[in-house]
Amino acid sequence: MTEAYIYDAVRTPRGKGRKDGALHEVTSVRLSANVLDALKDRNGLDGHAVEDVIWGNVTQVKEQGGCLARTAVLASDLDESIPGLAINRFCASGMEAVNLAANQVKGGAGDAYIAGGVEMMGRVAMGSDGAAIAVDPSVAMSTYFVPQGISADIIATEYGFSREQADALAVESQRRAKAAWDDNRFAKSVISVTDQNGLTILDNDEYMRPQTNMQSLGGLKASFAEMGQVMPGFDKIALMKYPHLEGINHIHHAGNSSGIVDGSAGVLIGNKEFGIKYGLKPRARIRQTCKIGTDPTIMLTGPVPATQKILADSGMSISDIDLFEVNEAFASVVLRFQQAFDVDPALVNVNGGSIAMGHPLGATGAIIIGTLLDELERSDKEVGLATLCIASGMGAATIIERV
Repeated sequence: MTEAYIYDAVRTPRGKGRKDGALHEVTSVRLSANVLDALKDRNGLDGHAVEDVIWGNVTQVKEQGGCLARTAVLASDLDESIPGLAINRFCASGMEAVNLAANQVKGGAGDAYIAGGVEMMGRVAMGSDGAAIAVDPSVAMSTYFVPQGISADIIATEYGFSREQADALAVESQRRAKAAWDDNRFAKSVISVTDQNGLTILDNDEYMRPQTNMQSLGGLKASFAEMGQVMPGFDKIALMKYPHLEGINHIHHAGNSSGIVDGSAGVLIGNKEFGIKYGLKPRARIRQTCKIGTDPTIMLTGPVPATQKILADSGMSISDIDLFEVNEAFASVVLRFQQAFDVDPALVNVNGGSIAMGHPLGATGAIIIGTLLDELERSDKEVGLATLCIASGMGAATIIERV
């Protein structure tokens, strides 16, 4: 089978995802086009250089609807002969785009692809698409639907994680993110967002709160306690599904959960012949990809079975992995991953994660693949694994290996 290589990976800085955020006036199409243009310019692409643009996006309504991928191609400097495919696997959409592209290359369906995603959470509100799993009683009741924050608290309760552990992970994420920015570790991948006059709008992850400490987090109210315990009473639904639990320990709040932000990211993937044609040197090969379904109520445990599956499929063990990127949707997600595999926390999210820098849903999967690649190169490591939990109970993972 043909090898699929990563030739380049870029992302925009992550905006605060609010009306006062730097990116609020920038549309999803424009932010996507910025990434496509950067990949075109950095790699000297011309004509029908790639077979397709596969673009992840979660809330596919309003400006993010109508096959955003194709619209972004037309808004970019890419040739109009390149089509576009918009996909949605919730929080893993950007990763799934990369995985789909890699497997298309491996199967011989084109020499190269651009894959990634976008989410403008400050412009298109999460949940504004009215997803059936949340609002259709015939589905929500049979699946014991609860919001993701409740699911994160169920994980904490089931696996014994305290608020102090969650807060400590959040503080460390902020510390690592600041250290990474101070050390210019993202310089290879982050592209500045500019206005029509070429003036810089944003060149850093503006959501970060490097002053965060255990004391400041200690004063925050648990975000999901009221919806769990009062109205609409999701704790009762959770306890119907998991009667062995005496109650739900609500440990998550704004400081140890991922940030609502704007952002976009893209990865250039191709075979060996593509690299030769454009004079490009591959940075890594995509060794294995996977996706899996999980319990839809606790929902966010997907990184564990996804990692088990991808290791089994590739004939590897956890000790074969040098670095891990586990999306920090909530602190308990990462704590559970570390507990399940007994991995050294120093190898997980080396440069911080979504708690510190934010989680632009459709883009994050591509972001963490690029971050992982950069860190493998910086630290001279060989093999990395990126994984995400996914709404409604799924997991996805990708293993990359430097070449």
